[in-house]
Amino acid sequence: MTWIDLLDLVQSVFDGVMFGTTYALIGIGFTLIFGVMHKINLSYAAASIGAAYLSLLVVQIAPTPLVYLSAALLGGVLGALVYLVCFRFLPLDQPLATLMSTVGMLLLLEEAIVHATAGMPQNYPSLFAGVVFDMGPFMVRGDLLFVFALGCAAMVGLKLMLEKTRLGLATRAVAQQSVAARLCGMSVSTTNATTFIIAGFLGGTAGAMTGAAIGVLSPLLTLPMTVKGLVVTVIGGLGSIPGAIIAGLVVGGVENLFQFLRGVSERDIYVMLMLFAFLVFRPGGLFAAPGGRD
Repeated sequence: MTWIDLLDLVQSVFDGVMFGTTYALIGIGFTLIFGVMHKINLSYAAASIGAAYLSLLVVQIAPTPLVYLSAALLGGVLGALVYLVCFRFLPLDQPLATLMSTVGMLLLLEEAIVHATAGMPQNYPSLFAGVVFDMGPFMVRGDLLFVFALGCAAMVGLKLMLEKTRLGLATRAVAQQSVAARLCGMSVSTTNATTFIIAGFLGGTAGAMTGAAIGVLSPLLTLPMTVKGLVVTVIGGLGSIPGAIIAGLVVGGVENLFQFLRGVSERDIYVMLMLFAFLVFRPGGLFAAPGGRD
């Protein structure tokens, strides 16, 4: 490998790490819901992409930053809808019932997107598209830098909410001891619904960031984002938000590394091999989730 090839490889990994913030946000959404309810919401990434699609309804009448904001808000709306349909009125002690309901919601959202767009990719507005910053031998894409910064801002906002607000206290209390939280006067169902809405905000942001970084939205994104989000959640450790953040950046970097070395058609194979390695050698993920649940 020549020096030029090595620089290109480092550049590719760097770009992947910045794009990995979208995987981190999807992983955080999975982690939030699993941490509070100990349930996997397989429709989460599809709802995130769906929120980004819905935000295109305002693209002609609003500046680009408001399109991203509308994607986040619509993600919260879809999160509340998923909770009502797939969790609120189903027996939570039957994990297969809730799991399969989210599979059905994933297929429903995916088909709705296909029918609304005739299956055709849609252009998505991007700030700083075509802007490139020189950093010595490397270049930083303006759109990826914006995606990375917005993702970091969303993560910091979530951390402050969980640690500094009554809502965050209720969320952590229900996640650790739901019976004790109920005895303290906290509404478990309200907290669960709020968690879905917060996760939806993050998912809508991730969907908008994905569209901004790629330049288009496609119904074909729902399955890869679902799989990558689950990979990030498992590698980071079920229920661990710091683990999801680190794992998202790692998965993004590894994905671009093998895309550079082996091409687009093989990159997902190596991401899955990394997942299998974690399952064998560190099944608890990067961070073990604390606490129990009654």
